[in-house]
Amino acid sequence: MTEWKIQSRAHACEACGRPFADREPYHTLLFDEKADLHRSDICRACWDKQYREARDRKGFISCWQGLYEAPPPPGDPIKKETAETLLRKLIALNDPQFIPAGYILAVMLERKRLLKVKEQVVRDGRRVFIYEQPETGDVFAITDPGLHLDQLEQVQRDVAGLLEHGLNPPAPPAAENEANAPPSDGLAPADLTDAPAQPEPAAEAG
Repeated sequence: MTEWKIQSRAHACEACGRPFADREPYHTLLFDEKADLHRSDICRACWDKQYREARDRKGFISCWQGLYEAPPPPGDPIKKETAETLLRKLIALNDPQFIPAGYILAVMLERKRLLKVKEQVVRDGRRVFIYEQPETGDVFAITDPGLHLDQLEQVQRDVAGLLEHGLNPPAPPAAENEANAPPSDGLAPADLTDAPAQPEPAAEAG
């Protein structure tokens, strides 16, 4: 099973192939295909004709309605590291060591209403939260790492470091310069105030 995944909103109905018009309502279906979760974006006509009364037969595990927005013209790339851009980079890496940090970032974005929980499923004995980015329609599958409270502070520090330095932190000072370094003031890194006090999101699937 792929640990994390982003599935972007389609630009056309998967059932009939007709391109979506700007501001057109559509339905997103979520299928559990054993090896992975798969999203399917369906126009209203195909939903009414093929899926509305056939949930059990069609086999999808969740569905919700969205409003298609035509993509904006290309602009300048985002240079500033944000929680969302960092989360996307971590998911692209698909490195298990970043799963706790990605989970905390997703919770932060949920609390800021930048991501919305659409569904919770259990796969291979682990909870997976299905988040949607309302503006783009992108769907994020985020695995719950099952953090304990004694692990949370360190993960928050890791996330703070990633937000400050990105995935390429500055190299530590050379050993020969350590002797000349000023004494430490004993201050710990600032806590990540937007991270949750508890390791589980409070939001429910909607």
